[in-house]
Amino acid sequence: MAENGPASTRAGQVVDVIGNPAAGEKNQATGRIRSWAGRITQAVMARQAGVRRHAFEDLMRTVSSIATASLLLVSLLCLPACAAQPPSEAAAIPAPIDAPIPAAALREDLDTLYAQLQAAHYDLFARRAKVDYDALYTTMRSELDTPLSRQEAQLRFTRFVAFGRVAHARIDLPFERWGVFREDGGRALPLTLRVDGEDVFVLQQTSGAPGIARGDRVLAIDGQPALAWMRNMGELIAADTDYLLYAQMERLLPLLVWLQLGEIDGIQLTLADDAGMPRTAWLPARTRAEVAATEASLAEAHDPDLPSRDARMLNDGVAYLRPGPFYDDRPDAADPWDRSAFRTFIDQAFAGFLADGATDLLIDLRDNPGGDNSFSDLLLAWIADAPFRFSPAFDIRVSEATVASNRARLEGQTADTGSASADLARLYDGTPPGSHVAYAIPLVAPREGPRFAGRVHVLVNRHSYSNAVSVAAIVQDYGFGRVLGEETADLATTLGAMEHFTLPHTGLTVGYPKARIVRPNGRLAPRGVVPDVMLATPRVASGADPVLQDALDAIVRDAGDP
Repeated sequence: MAENGPASTRAGQVVDVIGNPAAGEKNQATGRIRSWAGRITQAVMARQAGVRRHAFEDLMRTVSSIATASLLLVSLLCLPACAAQPPSEAAAIPAPIDAPIPAAALREDLDTLYAQLQAAHYDLFARRAKVDYDALYTTMRSELDTPLSRQEAQLRFTRFVAFGRVAHARIDLPFERWGVFREDGGRALPLTLRVDGEDVFVLQQTSGAPGIARGDRVLAIDGQPALAWMRNMGELIAADTDYLLYAQMERLLPLLVWLQLGEIDGIQLTLADDAGMPRTAWLPARTRAEVAATEASLAEAHDPDLPSRDARMLNDGVAYLRPGPFYDDRPDAADPWDRSAFRTFIDQAFAGFLADGATDLLIDLRDNPGGDNSFSDLLLAWIADAPFRFSPAFDIRVSEATVASNRARLEGQTADTGSASADLARLYDGTPPGSHVAYAIPLVAPREGPRFAGRVHVLVNRHSYSNAVSVAAIVQDYGFGRVLGEETADLATTLGAMEHFTLPHTGLTVGYPKARIVRPNGRLAPRGVVPDVMLATPRVASGADPVLQDALDAIVRDAGDP
């Protein structure tokens, strides 16, 4: 993958690139500069045209296709993830993917992994005590006493990085291998589970097996308490909070089970209905063809399939705007980072709202994967009454790995002394490793000319990610409006701006955050955006959109308050 190319981003393919290398890094300098704590989750959530969002096989195919196309990118000052790897200091050549890797080489890679994370990560011990990480390192190193395949090593090292509970420190999951497994007829669990508090619920199952209904509470799985089983399956996922972990697992569970347990026949569920009566049911694993046949025969209601972008007037003077991803997601888009079509959509939408006399605006960011803030700034400029920016404090920890990665990026680009990489090189020059530098994020002015001056409401849910979270935080923190819905799983203040290094023997690429990005109000707590008005998302779909109706009811109540 070329560092300067964000690859081809199309409808149903989501990347967490904040900045536009293809358009030049000057735009990146004001980019979102955060990698999604879940760019994987974003990919899974992406839906292809005309496909239900929760169709199990389409979700998995989307993930596989994105991984295959190398669309797992990161944000600007994070920089694209693949080609811009700092050269390894070791002379070792990674083993072929199927060749066993000697135990001594595995131990050397683990040593390199832990040492590099401590040297380059913004704060490796932000969520885990060093004594606990040291203990895991000692135990894992002692267990590396026999050769392993690269795949086996990947899972062990992925667990080690995920142990730190920082979403932007991770080794990506093997999506391409998963895709090949499924294409070859491999069986997986067609199951989606949701964790609410301490309880686990069935969101969907498409095995065709009887006795397992949407909304059932899951008491146990294969004899283990359901929440403990979920934690075990989630060991490969890096997440700052349990809420973020389980939000990602909603879309990744079949893959995680396959990685942890291999190809299995199925699982035994102990369930309880609304009355609390327990029962057991067998959920069989299914091939893609079997799942497709089951989905075709389902008569149950599904969550509403919302359009990517939508702008229309509702009742009572309420304008509805669903901006969609903050990049050009049209199938025929030549450049996903060209803002022209998005600008036209936003300007026409607001012109229509003003002409129709809208008094309230509802911006729907549910299930929004995020994207580039140069897109969302176009929207925010219509509602802002003061200059704004997504972060007042972008603090970078300088390391040898980060400097090398930035240098490699510059070497692969045409000369541009005003690029973000050039700016970073100047910041890094003469700065000792371990020191901190501040990267200034410029303010964005409200648009000139007509603007929307009515009441603004932003609707979010646990699957609003990346730049969508920033938009909600900006609206809330600057007082541009209020936020409705459920708390976002992605954090508003985060450790991000990923860089990467490569392990010499396994060839595994390790991502780590080099910066702390603080939300506009300066709060440092590891929380998502907490809505001003909480609206629950139902576990069982009705075929309509009850959350939207609840939001409209809240808007009407707000309008009636003195």
